Amino acid sequence: MSGLRLETAEDRDEVSVTLVPAGADASAAGASVIWLHGLGADGYDFVPLVPELRLRPAAPLRFIFPHAPVRPVTVNNGMPMRAWYDISELSAAGRQDAAGTRESAARVGALIEREITRGVASRQIVLAGFSQGGAIALHTALRFPQRLGGVMGLSTYLPLHDTVAGEASAANRDLPILMCHGSADPVLPPVLGEMSRDLLVSLGYRVEWQLYPMQHEVCRAEIVAIAAWLGARLQAGAAAAATGA
Repeated sequence: MSGLRLETAEDRDEVSVTLVPAGADASAAGASVIWLHGLGADGYDFVPLVPELRLRPAAPLRFIFPHAPVRPVTVNNGMPMRAWYDISELSAAGRQDAAGTRESAARVGALIEREITRGVASRQIVLAGFSQGGAIALHTALRFPQRLGGVMGLSTYLPLHDTVAGEASAANRDLPILMCHGSADPVLPPVLGEMSRDLLVSLGYRVEWQLYPMQHEVCRAEIVAIAAWLGARLQAGAAAAATGA
């Protein structure tokens, strides 16, 4: 982290962490990563991961970690907790909360638009998420009307999968997608992620799939892969923004 400083900002809806190169203005971010937490967690869950990625951006890089709203979750006996949408059962055939999914996707879309108004090119914005947050990241990115830098789904699946073909944005048909999963995941079995991967590939998306010997978590080897993929996406986005592509 030599030559970089971390600046953190918090409010009731989110926490953000900005990697700031020496002499740079933190408010003038060149790229943004919007990272969504999993069921029952909050925006602070992945904040410690920022320095572990060991990224060295040439311009300020802003990570935004929004907090999901608190709502009853059916699969957890109706207990209120932070959740991007309700879950009735964890299976490919289970009833899905379309309204909650679309509500959260609209909120993430608004965050993307906010970053664009702050001066960040859409190709320099990456969506990421773990578990339920990854589901919203995938859902949102595939439908967003402007080309994004990429989307990363960790230990997750694609919700409302039967609507993707009809709702997909032409701008993001070639969007880079990274999906990582644990081979021993007892919460979201890897077959759910594999089914989502296969559907996306059948629709023409380029998906990088990584399977790790872990449960419903993030491991060191995965962090290294995330850092490499994210660095490549931000570099490609900067080059595209510079040429006006």
